[in-house]
Amino acid sequence: MHTTEPTNDQIQSEKIYRQMGLNDEEYSSVVELLGRKPNLTETGIFGVMWSEHCSYKNSKPLLSLFPVDGPDVLQGPGEGAGVVDIGDGYAVVFKVESHNHPSAIEPYQGAATGVGGILRDIFSMGARPIAVLNSLRFGPLSGNAAAKRTRYLFGHVVAGIAGYGNCIGVPTVGGEVCFDQCYTGNPLVNAMGVGVLRHDQLQHGRAEGAGKSVIYVGASTGRDGIHGATFASEELNEDSDEKRPAVQVGDPFMGKLLIEACLEVYQSGALYSVQDMGAAGLTCSSTEMSYKGGMGMELNLDLVPQRAENMSAYEIMLSESQERMLFVANPGREEEIFSICKKWDVPAVTVGQVIEEPVLRLNHHGVAAAELSLVAVCGSTPVYQRESIIPETVLNRQKESGLDWDVPEDLTDVFKLLIQTPELASKSWVYQQYDFMVRTNTSVRPGSDAAVVRVEGTNKSLAMSIDGNSRYVFLDPKTGGRCAVAEAARNVVCSGGRPLAITDGLNFGNPEKPEIFWQLEQAVSGMSEACSYLNLPVVGGNVSLYNETEGEAVYPTPVVGAVGLIEDNAYTTSQFFQKSGDVLFLLGETKEELGGGAYQQMQTGKISGMPPELDLEKERQLQQAVLENIRRGNVVSAHDLSHGGLSLALLTSCTEQMGISVVLKSDLRPDVVLFSESQSRILLSVSEEKESEIVSSMLQYKVPCVQIGKVVKERFEISFNGTKIIYSELNLLRDLWQNAIAMEMEFSV
Repeated sequence: MHTTEPTNDQIQSEKIYRQMGLNDEEYSSVVELLGRKPNLTETGIFGVMWSEHCSYKNSKPLLSLFPVDGPDVLQGPGEGAGVVDIGDGYAVVFKVESHNHPSAIEPYQGAATGVGGILRDIFSMGARPIAVLNSLRFGPLSGNAAAKRTRYLFGHVVAGIAGYGNCIGVPTVGGEVCFDQCYTGNPLVNAMGVGVLRHDQLQHGRAEGAGKSVIYVGASTGRDGIHGATFASEELNEDSDEKRPAVQVGDPFMGKLLIEACLEVYQSGALYSVQDMGAAGLTCSSTEMSYKGGMGMELNLDLVPQRAENMSAYEIMLSESQERMLFVANPGREEEIFSICKKWDVPAVTVGQVIEEPVLRLNHHGVAAAELSLVAVCGSTPVYQRESIIPETVLNRQKESGLDWDVPEDLTDVFKLLIQTPELASKSWVYQQYDFMVRTNTSVRPGSDAAVVRVEGTNKSLAMSIDGNSRYVFLDPKTGGRCAVAEAARNVVCSGGRPLAITDGLNFGNPEKPEIFWQLEQAVSGMSEACSYLNLPVVGGNVSLYNETEGEAVYPTPVVGAVGLIEDNAYTTSQFFQKSGDVLFLLGETKEELGGGAYQQMQTGKISGMPPELDLEKERQLQQAVLENIRRGNVVSAHDLSHGGLSLALLTSCTEQMGISVVLKSDLRPDVVLFSESQSRILLSVSEEKESEIVSSMLQYKVPCVQIGKVVKERFEISFNGTKIIYSELNLLRDLWQNAIAMEMEFSV
């Protein structure tokens, strides 16, 4: 590739390298590493592989803080997804990924391909996908000029998730949806995938053994998604709509065939290694597989299936067309792979081979299109230690009082208003569009603290949740990060699961701004502390930075996906009340903690002060106590207290028939008792005969435990210090809560 005089291609790349995501220093480093100027294709390869999305160049120093090892961890960060042992020769595979920028520009396809991408991460490890979850953030649905656009984005993102997930045959079983002004221009769309495999089915993505065939499998390559990885590593602005070609287009029907073909190929033993073509497409899969294996790869791009005419080497390598995988075959077994793929009507063709020399060598139209040292591409990524400064605005907000209003005269009216805010309202409008029962293994459906999916062939189940409260992180990133981990684990425990590990999605603004990097640094520190204390390794995840619109960042939004093991299906628990007469217990301590809460925002129109404190020792004791009592059969239902506090937890535990009669006593204000979002609290319902056993057990674990009332039929009443403060027909409250988002979506103009 070396020439004395630069070619026209090299001259052109020197002019536009910034458009490909490289800054001046990075481009100079590329030239130094190569000993020459790169051509257009090579510049594009460096642009995507050195982007934040692929290289974590801004976040890598922080990610090293996370604990990644544990006795059950079979595969931590570094492959397509994390893998954790669940006993009896089985393992769970899971990961979270973001598709924020594509969803802001083309919401249906952005969300749909986010689901497709996370599923490929799961089955590239050898696992059959069993569930999808999602974490979504949008601006307000009403009340400002941008609300119409927000409703369009929200509706089409949900439709995209449903359209892909329902067709591919993997249930969408849980998630969360939050609304805040900061997400108006930059919604967040995070998808989490979960799969199950036998230990002997575990695959890897290392290309080893010179001469082995490299096989392209799946849909043909088009011009959609070109430079999607670098698009995801820059801020949105008024020109972002012009980047619609950077949004991929998904085909769930091909995705379903690809899953079945891949799983059968794995079982045949004909495959040596596999990686999905996700971000950066053929570039990322070919370079990463080779680099991890200490080898090189030579590809003939003329052999790559193409659905567009006259595609350049640059376009073929940078395309992010969906439903594609890259295989390395075991010698002499290529025809077995082709036969299986043909059976499933999935295209498969040899496009190259593994080579001894550690380079990526590309041929196109009979000439060399690129030749790059993999040490240069993958092993020389710049790593930045960004400046970190606490913003003055944070210090000012933390000085503000969290409670500067009088107790409302009618708390029933306040409660009715609160449960109709999109933030706290039922998300049934969303999950009713999802097929959450396909494959018929879902035993706890969306709407409870965690979804529960049975593991076929065993008496085990997996509890899974994805959670995060960005308002807490905005006020105090370290505390907010700790709370995100604790809440995700608490949700799993409330469903009867022993938390195994987590995956995270770190959604932040521009890390080159010291105030934003401080948020990221503090949040990761808090998350790491909580993970270490609760024995939760981080087995994979995703970093999505540059979530800004016209220079304004979203709230720092780490989301945590937790998976737990239910050793016996009999332990499976939901948050819903079961029988009239059951006794209600509130576990944990309620404090005057309204900072960052939904009630504070409704009363003041803003959030301020400090978020709720989190004592990790109390959190651990609470989780252990509840899990032990679930396993003893002492618990009928369990519900984590989070957004909206005790009042919302009580309502969302009710069913059409089962309501509550609660008597509260406290020295705190009644609205604080109802709406405080103090951490490490769980609402239990237990049968009367188990009441004394619960009290005794909680005393042993030093968990505060107060009997607050009973489950009753068809009414919802709460008394405080002898005075009734909330009283309503149950169905009236449930209707207001369940229909609030549908009303916004169907009748707003």
